[in-house]
Amino acid sequence: MTDAIESSQKEVCERYGAACHPSPSDMKVGIALNVREGITPINGLRHPPEGDTTGWYIWAGEELPSDPDFFKPLHVEHLSDWCPQVQKYLGLPPGWRFLIAGDYEDVWFDETLLEV
Repeated sequence: MTDAIESSQKEVCERYGAACHPSPSDMKVGIALNVREGITPINGLRHPPEGDTTGWYIWAGEELPSDPDFFKPLHVEHLSDWCPQVQKYLGLPPGWRFLIAGDYEDVWFDETLLEV
C-alpha cells in the first residue's frame, strides 16, 4: 500500500470518527465484475475479516445482488486497476459502508454487518 493511499484512508476514518483498520494489499475483497463497467453508484460494505479476506464487498449499481456467485475474490493490490476511487475507504473498520457516485459520497456505520 502506498503512503498516499494509507494517508487517504486515515483521513476518511478521521472525518467519520472511525478507527482505522487498513486492508493489507495481500488480502482479498469480494468484488462484482460490474465495477469495471463504470456503473454507478459504487457500494462497499465491510463484514469482520475472515481468513485471507478483508471483509469488504464492493459492487456497482443500486441493489445488492442476491446471486451467491456475484462476488469474485480480488487482492486489494489490484483495486488500483479496477476502481482506484474505493481505495481510500478500505481503512474503515468492519460494520462500515460507503456509496460513491461522481462527487457524491455517503459513509455510515451499519451494526448489522457485524452479525455474520
